[in-house]
Amino acid sequence: MLRYLLFLALALQVSAQETMIREVFDPATDTHVEVLALFSKPSPGGYFPVRVKIANNLRGDRTIQLDFDSKATYSDELQTASSFAFTAAAGKTVTRDILVPICPPHEGYGSSVNITAKLSGSLGNGVNSIQSSTDANQPVVLLSEALFTPNASTLDSEIRTKFSGSSRSGSGEFAAKFDPKQVPDDWLAFSGYDSVIMTDTDWSNIPPGGRNAILSWNRLGGQLVIYSSGSSTAAELGLPAAETSFGTIVIQSIPSSLKLNAPEVVKLVTRSPAKPQQVSLGKDFQHAWPLQIHFGAQEFRYALFVIVLIIFGILVGPVNLFVFAKSGQRHKLFITTPLISLAASLVLIALIIVQDGFGGNGMRRVLMEVRPDSGVNAAYLHQEQFCRTGVLTRSNFTITTPCKLQPVAIAASRWARYTDGSGSKGTFNLQPADGKLQASGDWFQSRSEHGHVLSAVVSTRGRIEKTDTPDTYLSTFEFPIDTLFYLDEAKQWHRADNITAGKRFTLTPVDASMALPALTTEANAYANRNKQFLLGAMNRPGHFVAITPHAPGIDTNPGIHWKETHTVITGPVM
Repeated sequence: MLRYLLFLALALQVSAQETMIREVFDPATDTHVEVLALFSKPSPGGYFPVRVKIANNLRGDRTIQLDFDSKATYSDELQTASSFAFTAAAGKTVTRDILVPICPPHEGYGSSVNITAKLSGSLGNGVNSIQSSTDANQPVVLLSEALFTPNASTLDSEIRTKFSGSSRSGSGEFAAKFDPKQVPDDWLAFSGYDSVIMTDTDWSNIPPGGRNAILSWNRLGGQLVIYSSGSSTAAELGLPAAETSFGTIVIQSIPSSLKLNAPEVVKLVTRSPAKPQQVSLGKDFQHAWPLQIHFGAQEFRYALFVIVLIIFGILVGPVNLFVFAKSGQRHKLFITTPLISLAASLVLIALIIVQDGFGGNGMRRVLMEVRPDSGVNAAYLHQEQFCRTGVLTRSNFTITTPCKLQPVAIAASRWARYTDGSGSKGTFNLQPADGKLQASGDWFQSRSEHGHVLSAVVSTRGRIEKTDTPDTYLSTFEFPIDTLFYLDEAKQWHRADNITAGKRFTLTPVDASMALPALTTEANAYANRNKQFLLGAMNRPGHFVAITPHAPGIDTNPGIHWKETHTVITGPVM
């Protein structure tokens, strides 16, 4: 008995998955529903991968629905809801992987996240929740179970020491854990994490789809750390041997015991070149966000509204009392007062529409890395957007590109709705469906200022390539490029202007002093995290940096008119 209990305790300890719900509808036929979390803890923001298994051993079809609600653990002020429906035919077992949107991280709540799952339908009902809490300044880490079991306690102790002076300390947990053999094949599952750590054996055990997902996440800026007990190289592991776009890959040695040096590991993830995502979302946009400054401020026009209120006060008071409903006709007040109030309301509405208009205006900045090499043919992009809205007739919208979408905390003002501090409220619902993203709630509100960041991986054939003519190049992008800088293998800078799609062009050698200041200016126009991405990518030999206002961005609310979409593209010259 003691041996069995010890085995059970060990099994529970090393399990990288969490059973959120297991509802047995018919024990005789083992008809049941199982909802399994593929990672042991949700990240602050991004998506949470969940596996749903329906074993329908009955004679009729069965349908279930799963409703998820994500919120800050100690507050209902930030929420994200989503819902998924499944049908299992008679005598069939259905297994589906889904991505549950997580509410945005917010510095005021210490990055605490709670996800509640509710099961309903013809196979019973159930409810359960899973939660996590990290320090607001702490990188969010995903650790393989092979490393988690022997190292979790020492890593937890070290991270608590690292952030012991924080006023918003989390639970002291260093990482969530995962099973490499059960890794999702969508990069969005990893989008809320800053670092993923595993052994070389773990990497080999990940299915090809999962490896591609991790590499996509890595190229967007993630830190992939692989520990090898032998002498595995990047090439042997099928990893990029040179640069990895905006991300980093670190391969380090580890003893056969798989014991890690906790201080070194914590130092490795906290000193990653990329700022932790939750830190960037909480701090990079509050003050002096370049895009918001470039868009410009707008003062509220008080004078017209004060005049209308003064006129309303005169009409509803003395004029109404002594002219419209004078002595002996006071009963008319029951008619004139509502009419005057209605007229004043209509005038105020008209003033709001005249002043702010319908829809809204905004600006976007996109940072994009294109990878036509190794048959990838993909673009990895980050988009910052800021807008000011007038009167919106609808708040829901559809994004046709699967992406990570999050609001950013901007500086407090009478126009801002999502700011730093614990007073911010919002419902940011997201519903993944058929490769699209249905958004509703408070993403865009009337007469407000909003900031968002988006990350996406999209297919593209766009590239800059050498032609068979010496010193001649060709752009296959579908839009013109204003300026292109190229650093060749000898670290000589070149420049070209007014590049047209499909038309050959030549490059002119220029001094570094003619290229670096212009590129630094472009980098300074982004928020801090994307700025660091561009600064790290612009000095790579054999790569280009292209600047264009003609590339399309990821569209969100169709009521917003984007006055400017400024894009910087990096990548290798083929």
